[in-house]
Amino acid sequence: MKQAHSVLFTASTFSHIRRFHLPYLRWFREQGWQVDVACGGAPEPIPEADRVIALPLEKRMAAPGNFRAAALLRREIKENRYDLISAHTSLAAFFTRLAVMGLKDRPKLINTVHGYLFDDNTPAMKRAVLLGAEKLTAGKTDLVLTMNRWDYDLARAKHLGARAALIPGMGVDFSLLDSAVPGAGREKRAAYGIAPDAFLMVYPAEFSPRKSQEVLIRAMAGLPERAVLVLPGSGELLDECKALAARLGLEKRVLFPGEAGDMAAWYAAADAAVPASRSEGLPFNVMEAMHMGLPIVASAVKGHTDLIADGRTGLLYPYGDEAAFAAAAGRLMDDRALCTSLGRAAKEAAAPYALDRVMPHVTAQLQTLMEG
Repeated sequence: MKQAHSVLFTASTFSHIRRFHLPYLRWFREQGWQVDVACGGAPEPIPEADRVIALPLEKRMAAPGNFRAAALLRREIKENRYDLISAHTSLAAFFTRLAVMGLKDRPKLINTVHGYLFDDNTPAMKRAVLLGAEKLTAGKTDLVLTMNRWDYDLARAKHLGARAALIPGMGVDFSLLDSAVPGAGREKRAAYGIAPDAFLMVYPAEFSPRKSQEVLIRAMAGLPERAVLVLPGSGELLDECKALAARLGLEKRVLFPGEAGDMAAWYAAADAAVPASRSEGLPFNVMEAMHMGLPIVASAVKGHTDLIADGRTGLLYPYGDEAAFAAAAGRLMDDRALCTSLGRAAKEAAAPYALDRVMPHVTAQLQTLMEG
Protein backbone atom coordinates (compact mmCIF):
# COMPACT_ATOMS: atom_id res chain seq x y z
CA MET A 1 0.00 0.00 0.00
CA LYS A 2 1.35 3.43 -0.96
CA GLN A 3 2.56 5.64 1.90
CA ALA A 4 1.03 9.08 2.37
CA HIS A 5 3.85 10.74 0.42
CA SER A 6 6.84 9.51 -1.55
CA VAL A 7 9.79 11.10 -3.34
CA LEU A 8 12.24 9.73 -5.89
CA PHE A 9 15.76 11.18 -6.13
CA THR A 10 17.62 10.56 -9.40
CA ALA A 11 21.25 11.24 -10.33
CA SER A 12 23.96 9.90 -12.60
CA THR A 13 25.85 8.26 -9.71
CA PHE A 14 25.13 7.08 -6.21
CA SER A 15 28.23 8.92 -5.00
CA HIS A 16 26.60 12.21 -6.04
CA ILE A 17 23.64 11.50 -3.76
CA ARG A 18 25.89 10.45 -0.88
CA ARG A 19 28.06 13.54 -1.12
CA PHE A 20 25.47 16.25 -1.67
CA HIS A 21 21.99 15.12 -0.70
CA LEU A 22 21.84 12.90 2.38
CA PRO A 23 20.60 15.78 4.58
CA TYR A 24 17.70 16.29 2.17
CA LEU A 25 16.81 12.60 2.11
CA ARG A 26 16.80 12.77 5.91
CA TRP A 27 14.60 15.86 5.82
CA PHE A 28 11.98 14.05 3.73
CA ARG A 29 12.11 11.05 6.05
CA GLU A 30 11.48 13.35 9.00
CA GLN A 31 8.39 14.64 7.19
CA GLY A 32 7.13 11.04 7.04
CA TRP A 33 7.86 10.52 3.33
CA GLN A 34 9.04 7.35 1.64
CA VAL A 35 12.40 8.10 -0.02
CA ASP A 36 13.67 6.14 -3.03
CA VAL A 37 16.90 6.74 -4.95
CA ALA A 38 17.64 5.79 -8.58
CA CYS A 39 21.16 6.27 -9.97
CA GLY A 40 23.56 4.99 -12.58
CA GLY A 41 25.90 2.13 -11.73
CA ALA A 42 25.63 -0.85 -9.43
CA PRO A 43 23.31 -0.47 -6.42
CA GLU A 44 24.97 1.04 -3.37
CA PRO A 45 23.55 1.46 0.14
CA ILE A 46 22.29 5.00 0.68
CA PRO A 47 21.56 6.07 4.26
CA GLU A 48 18.03 7.42 4.65
CA ALA A 49 16.80 5.71 1.46
CA ASP A 50 13.98 3.15 1.61
CA ARG A 51 14.91 1.71 -1.79
CA VAL A 52 17.82 2.06 -4.21
CA ILE A 53 17.37 1.43 -7.92
CA ALA A 54 20.28 0.89 -10.31
CA LEU A 55 19.95 2.55 -13.71
CA PRO A 56 21.99 1.62 -16.83
CA LEU A 57 23.01 5.24 -17.40
CA GLU A 58 26.02 5.93 -19.64
CA LYS A 59 27.93 9.19 -20.07
CA ARG A 60 27.31 9.41 -23.84
CA MET A 61 23.91 11.09 -24.33
CA ALA A 62 22.70 8.85 -27.17
CA ALA A 63 23.88 5.57 -25.58
CA PRO A 64 21.21 2.82 -25.61
CA GLY A 65 21.55 2.34 -21.85
CA ASN A 66 20.17 5.81 -21.22
CA PHE A 67 16.95 5.05 -23.03
CA ARG A 68 16.66 1.76 -21.14
CA ALA A 69 17.12 3.78 -17.94
CA ALA A 70 14.27 6.10 -18.97
CA ALA A 71 12.01 3.10 -19.61
CA LEU A 72 12.92 1.59 -16.24
CA LEU A 73 12.24 4.89 -14.50
CA ARG A 74 8.90 5.19 -16.26
CA ARG A 75 7.82 1.78 -14.92
CA GLU A 76 8.96 2.66 -11.40
CA ILE A 77 7.15 6.00 -11.49
CA LYS A 78 3.91 4.44 -12.71
CA GLU A 79 4.05 1.60 -10.18
CA ASN A 80 5.04 3.68 -7.15
CA ARG A 81 3.01 6.80 -7.97
CA TYR A 82 5.54 9.18 -6.50
CA ASP A 83 4.33 12.57 -5.36
CA LEU A 84 7.63 14.27 -6.16
CA ILE A 85 10.75 13.60 -8.21
CA SER A 86 13.99 15.40 -7.39
CA ALA A 87 16.35 15.12 -10.38
CA HIS A 88 20.08 15.88 -10.21
CA THR A 89 22.99 15.97 -12.70
CA SER A 90 22.33 16.92 -16.31
CA LEU A 91 22.24 13.42 -17.82
CA ALA A 92 19.98 11.86 -15.20
CA ALA A 93 17.72 14.92 -15.11
CA PHE A 94 17.14 14.76 -18.87
CA PHE A 95 16.25 11.07 -18.95
CA THR A 96 14.15 11.37 -15.79
CA ARG A 97 12.05 14.05 -17.44
CA LEU A 98 11.92 12.02 -20.63
CA ALA A 99 10.50 9.17 -18.54
CA VAL A 100 7.51 11.22 -17.33
CA MET A 101 6.51 12.53 -20.77
CA GLY A 102 2.94 11.57 -21.55
CA LEU A 103 2.23 10.20 -18.08
CA LYS A 104 -1.21 10.98 -16.78
CA ASP A 105 -1.09 12.66 -13.35
CA ARG A 106 2.68 12.73 -13.37
CA PRO A 107 4.57 13.62 -10.15
CA LYS A 108 5.76 17.15 -9.57
CA LEU A 109 9.35 17.39 -10.71
CA ILE A 110 12.32 19.48 -9.54
CA ASN A 111 15.44 19.80 -11.66
CA THR A 112 18.33 20.84 -9.42
CA VAL A 113 20.94 22.25 -11.78
CA HIS A 114 24.45 21.62 -10.50
CA GLY A 115 25.73 23.69 -13.42
CA TYR A 116 24.49 23.70 -17.00
CA LEU A 117 27.29 22.16 -19.06
CA PHE A 118 27.42 25.09 -21.47
CA ASP A 119 27.75 28.87 -21.44
CA ASP A 120 28.08 31.76 -23.89
CA ASN A 121 31.51 30.54 -24.97
CA THR A 122 30.47 26.95 -25.69
CA PRO A 123 30.72 25.95 -29.38
CA ALA A 124 27.42 26.66 -31.12
CA MET A 125 26.58 23.05 -32.00
CA LYS A 126 27.20 21.72 -28.48
CA ARG A 127 25.30 24.60 -26.93
CA ALA A 128 22.35 24.02 -29.29
CA VAL A 129 22.19 20.32 -28.40
CA LEU A 130 22.43 20.82 -24.62
CA LEU A 131 20.06 23.80 -24.53
CA GLY A 132 17.69 21.94 -26.85
CA ALA A 133 17.54 19.04 -24.39
CA GLU A 134 16.59 21.45 -21.60
CA LYS A 135 13.93 23.11 -23.75
CA LEU A 136 12.49 19.74 -24.77
CA THR A 137 11.93 18.74 -21.15
CA ALA A 138 11.07 22.18 -19.75
CA GLY A 139 7.34 21.42 -19.87
CA LYS A 140 7.86 18.57 -17.41
CA THR A 141 9.88 20.71 -15.00
CA ASP A 142 7.84 22.32 -12.24
CA LEU A 143 10.79 23.93 -10.49
CA VAL A 144 14.35 24.63 -11.61
CA LEU A 145 16.79 25.17 -8.75
CA THR A 146 19.94 26.92 -9.95
CA MET A 147 23.12 27.68 -8.03
CA ASN A 148 24.74 30.53 -9.93
CA ARG A 149 23.51 33.72 -11.54
CA TRP A 150 24.25 32.73 -15.15
CA ASP A 151 22.26 29.50 -14.89
CA TYR A 152 19.40 31.29 -13.13
CA ASP A 153 19.18 34.03 -15.75
CA LEU A 154 19.24 31.43 -18.53
CA ALA A 155 16.53 29.29 -16.91
CA ARG A 156 14.27 32.31 -16.64
CA ALA A 157 15.02 33.74 -20.07
CA LYS A 158 14.54 30.40 -21.85
CA HIS A 159 11.61 29.26 -19.66
CA LEU A 160 13.33 26.01 -18.71
CA GLY A 161 10.73 25.26 -16.07
CA ALA A 162 7.45 26.52 -14.73
CA ARG A 163 9.42 28.40 -12.07
CA ALA A 164 13.12 29.05 -11.46
CA ALA A 165 14.81 29.85 -8.16
CA LEU A 166 18.37 30.74 -7.21
CA ILE A 167 19.75 28.86 -4.20
CA PRO A 168 23.20 29.13 -2.54
CA GLY A 169 24.12 25.57 -3.48
CA MET A 170 23.06 22.55 -1.42
CA GLY A 171 25.13 23.57 1.60
CA VAL A 172 28.50 22.31 2.80
CA ASP A 173 28.98 20.48 6.09
CA PHE A 174 32.05 22.39 7.19
CA SER A 175 32.19 20.46 10.47
CA LEU A 176 33.81 17.59 8.55
CA LEU A 177 36.72 19.89 7.75
CA ASP A 178 36.88 21.44 11.20
CA SER A 179 37.46 18.00 12.74
CA ALA A 180 40.85 17.65 11.02
CA VAL A 181 43.59 16.36 13.32
CA PRO A 182 46.04 19.13 14.34
CA GLY A 183 49.28 18.76 12.43
CA ALA A 184 47.65 16.71 9.68
CA GLY A 185 48.87 19.15 7.05
CA ARG A 186 52.50 18.83 8.12
CA GLU A 187 52.18 15.06 8.21
CA LYS A 188 50.68 15.03 4.70
CA ARG A 189 53.58 17.10 3.37
CA ALA A 190 56.11 14.81 5.04
CA ALA A 191 54.41 11.68 3.71
CA TYR A 192 54.68 12.94 0.13
CA GLY A 193 58.14 14.45 0.47
CA ILE A 194 56.91 18.03 0.07
CA ALA A 195 59.46 20.47 1.47
CA PRO A 196 58.35 22.82 4.28
CA ASP A 197 59.15 25.86 2.12
CA ALA A 198 57.32 24.55 -0.97
CA PHE A 199 54.32 26.53 -2.21
CA LEU A 200 51.67 23.81 -2.35
CA MET A 201 48.62 24.23 -4.59
CA VAL A 202 45.70 21.80 -4.51
CA TYR A 203 42.82 21.03 -6.89
CA PRO A 204 40.63 18.02 -6.01
CA ALA A 205 38.42 17.09 -8.97
CA GLU A 206 37.43 14.34 -11.36
CA PHE A 207 39.88 14.02 -14.25
CA SER A 208 37.56 15.01 -17.10
CA PRO A 209 37.78 17.47 -20.00
CA ARG A 210 35.68 20.03 -18.13
CA LYS A 211 37.95 20.12 -15.08
CA SER A 212 41.03 21.05 -17.19
CA GLN A 213 43.85 19.82 -14.96
CA GLU A 214 46.15 19.88 -18.00
CA VAL A 215 46.09 23.71 -17.97
CA LEU A 216 47.66 23.71 -14.51
CA ILE A 217 50.20 21.02 -15.36
CA ARG A 218 51.47 22.90 -18.40
CA ALA A 219 51.65 26.13 -16.38
CA MET A 220 53.78 24.42 -13.73
CA ALA A 221 56.67 24.26 -16.17
CA GLY A 222 56.96 28.05 -15.96
CA LEU A 223 56.74 28.32 -12.17
CA PRO A 224 59.67 28.20 -9.73
CA GLU A 225 60.89 24.82 -8.47
CA ARG A 226 59.31 25.32 -5.07
CA ALA A 227 55.85 25.35 -6.65
CA VAL A 228 54.11 21.98 -6.10
CA LEU A 229 50.72 20.95 -7.45
CA VAL A 230 48.57 18.20 -5.91
CA LEU A 231 45.68 16.80 -7.96
CA PRO A 232 43.58 14.38 -5.88
CA GLY A 233 40.93 12.44 -7.76
CA SER A 234 40.33 9.85 -10.46
CA GLY A 235 38.71 9.78 -13.87
CA GLU A 236 39.07 9.14 -17.57
CA LEU A 237 41.93 11.63 -18.11
CA LEU A 238 44.07 10.67 -15.09
CA ASP A 239 46.59 8.63 -17.08
CA GLU A 240 46.78 11.32 -19.75
CA CYS A 241 47.55 13.97 -17.13
CA LYS A 242 50.20 11.76 -15.54
CA ALA A 243 51.81 11.30 -18.93
CA LEU A 244 51.78 15.06 -19.55
CA ALA A 245 53.50 15.72 -16.22
CA ALA A 246 56.12 13.10 -17.07
CA ARG A 247 56.81 14.58 -20.53
CA LEU A 248 57.36 17.99 -18.92
CA GLY A 249 59.69 16.55 -16.28
CA LEU A 250 57.31 17.44 -13.47
CA GLU A 251 56.93 14.04 -11.76
CA LYS A 252 58.26 15.40 -8.45
CA ARG A 253 56.28 18.63 -8.57
CA VAL A 254 52.87 17.40 -9.78
CA LEU A 255 51.42 14.76 -7.46
CA PHE A 256 48.49 12.42 -8.10
CA PRO A 257 47.39 10.91 -4.75
CA GLY A 258 44.20 9.33 -6.15
CA GLU A 259 40.83 9.56 -4.45
CA ALA A 260 41.37 11.45 -1.21
CA GLY A 261 39.12 10.74 1.73
CA ASP A 262 41.15 13.15 3.84
CA MET A 263 40.76 16.44 2.00
CA ALA A 264 40.85 18.35 5.28
CA ALA A 265 44.50 17.30 5.63
CA TRP A 266 45.33 18.34 2.06
CA TYR A 267 43.69 21.74 2.58
CA ALA A 268 45.66 22.13 5.80
CA ALA A 269 48.84 21.24 3.93
CA ALA A 270 48.18 23.62 1.04
CA ASP A 271 49.04 27.28 0.52
CA ALA A 272 46.39 27.88 -2.16
CA ALA A 273 43.56 26.19 -4.06
CA VAL A 274 43.64 26.36 -7.87
CA PRO A 275 40.37 25.24 -9.54
CA ALA A 276 40.73 25.36 -13.33
CA SER A 277 37.34 24.17 -14.56
CA ARG A 278 35.68 25.07 -17.87
CA SER A 279 32.34 25.67 -16.10
CA GLU A 280 30.75 25.00 -12.72
CA GLY A 281 27.54 25.17 -10.77
CA LEU A 282 28.66 26.19 -7.28
CA PRO A 283 31.68 23.99 -6.62
CA PHE A 284 32.10 22.27 -3.27
CA ASN A 285 35.88 22.13 -3.58
CA VAL A 286 36.10 25.93 -3.80
CA MET A 287 33.76 26.49 -0.84
CA GLU A 288 35.69 23.94 1.22
CA ALA A 289 39.03 25.57 0.42
CA MET A 290 37.63 29.01 1.21
CA HIS A 291 36.36 27.77 4.56
CA MET A 292 39.84 26.44 5.30
CA GLY A 293 41.24 29.94 4.75
CA LEU A 294 43.03 29.26 1.49
CA PRO A 295 43.44 31.94 -1.16
CA ILE A 296 41.93 30.83 -4.48
CA VAL A 297 43.41 31.17 -7.96
CA ALA A 298 40.56 30.19 -10.28
CA SER A 299 39.41 30.27 -13.87
CA ALA A 300 36.92 33.12 -14.37
CA VAL A 301 33.89 31.00 -15.21
CA LYS A 302 30.34 30.77 -13.92
CA GLY A 303 30.25 29.25 -10.48
CA HIS A 304 33.74 30.48 -9.66
CA THR A 305 32.80 34.11 -10.26
CA ASP A 306 29.76 33.69 -7.99
CA LEU A 307 32.01 32.65 -5.12
CA ILE A 308 35.22 34.60 -5.67
CA ALA A 309 35.66 38.36 -5.64
CA ASP A 310 38.78 39.04 -7.69
CA GLY A 311 41.46 40.67 -5.56
CA ARG A 312 39.48 40.25 -2.33
CA THR A 313 38.88 36.54 -1.74
CA GLY A 314 41.04 35.20 -4.57
CA LEU A 315 42.46 35.83 -8.01
CA LEU A 316 40.66 35.10 -11.28
CA TYR A 317 42.18 34.52 -14.71
CA PRO A 318 40.72 33.79 -18.17
CA TYR A 319 39.85 30.11 -18.58
CA GLY A 320 42.62 28.09 -20.21
CA ASP A 321 45.20 30.88 -20.05
CA GLU A 322 48.27 29.08 -18.69
CA ALA A 323 50.40 32.23 -18.60
CA ALA A 324 47.74 34.15 -16.68
CA PHE A 325 47.40 31.33 -14.16
CA ALA A 326 51.16 31.15 -13.71
CA ALA A 327 51.32 34.92 -13.18
CA ALA A 328 48.57 34.81 -10.53
CA ALA A 329 50.13 31.83 -8.75
CA GLY A 330 53.53 33.53 -8.88
CA ARG A 331 52.02 36.64 -7.36
CA LEU A 332 50.86 34.63 -4.36
CA MET A 333 54.20 32.87 -4.06
CA ASP A 334 55.94 36.23 -3.82
CA ASP A 335 53.50 37.87 -1.42
CA ARG A 336 52.67 35.97 1.76
CA ALA A 337 50.75 38.97 3.12
CA LEU A 338 48.46 38.81 0.10
CA CYS A 339 47.93 35.09 0.69
CA THR A 340 46.95 35.77 4.28
CA SER A 341 44.53 38.61 3.47
CA LEU A 342 42.85 36.71 0.63
CA GLY A 343 42.54 33.57 2.74
CA ARG A 344 41.04 35.43 5.68
CA ALA A 345 38.46 37.12 3.45
CA ALA A 346 37.72 33.81 1.70
CA LYS A 347 36.92 32.12 5.01
CA GLU A 348 34.46 34.87 5.90
CA ALA A 349 32.87 34.74 2.45
CA ALA A 350 32.34 30.96 2.74
CA ALA A 351 30.17 31.21 5.85
CA PRO A 352 26.80 31.75 4.04
CA TYR A 353 27.31 28.43 2.20
CA ALA A 354 27.32 26.31 5.36
CA LEU A 355 24.73 23.51 5.35
CA ASP A 356 22.82 24.86 8.34
CA ARG A 357 22.40 28.23 6.61
CA VAL A 358 21.61 26.91 3.12
CA MET A 359 19.24 24.09 3.95
CA PRO A 360 16.35 26.34 5.07
CA HIS A 361 16.51 28.13 1.69
CA VAL A 362 16.29 24.85 -0.20
CA THR A 363 13.58 23.24 1.93
CA ALA A 364 11.50 26.41 1.68
CA GLN A 365 11.52 25.96 -2.11
CA LEU A 366 10.55 22.31 -1.71
CA GLN A 367 7.66 23.18 0.59
CA THR A 368 6.40 25.91 -1.76
CA LEU A 369 6.28 23.42 -4.62
CA MET A 370 4.65 20.66 -2.57
CA GLU A 371 1.99 23.01 -1.21
CA GLY A 372 1.32 24.69 -4.57
